[in-house]
Amino acid sequence: MRMDAPSAIRGVLAAALATMGVLHFTPGPSRTMAAMIPPALRRPGVPSPRTLVAVTGCCELAGAAGLLMPSTRRAAGVALLAFYGAVLPANAYAARHPDRFGPVAMPIVPRTLLQIGIAAATAYGAFAQRPAGRAT
Repeated sequence: MRMDAPSAIRGVLAAALATMGVLHFTPGPSRTMAAMIPPALRRPGVPSPRTLVAVTGCCELAGAAGLLMPSTRRAAGVALLAFYGAVLPANAYAARHPDRFGPVAMPIVPRTLLQIGIAAATAYGAFAQRPAGRAT
């Protein structure tokens, strides 16, 4: 059975999102992710960094599942595109502090380009039309 490109991209994205989502609930990685929450988001009225990490982990897990189900694919795509923008400040904060975050602190330009590539792949996987006569 031959898989079309959008289906293959959805599968790769779902696997990556599920893996990252699970890491949000793994002690070591979740502590690092909580430390990446910028100081501007560490104030009264904003959920704690650990809560934000748990919420973003749930978002990644839901996005992974949503991309795989035809009935939720487009909604998951929209939500994931918003999600990628929402987590960029944490990645930018880590990029500015490589001494603190080590290899997680990818420099901001490559990280932003990677995020754009992931967003483009998500949009393609979520919104590409299937060839006529083929089920997804």
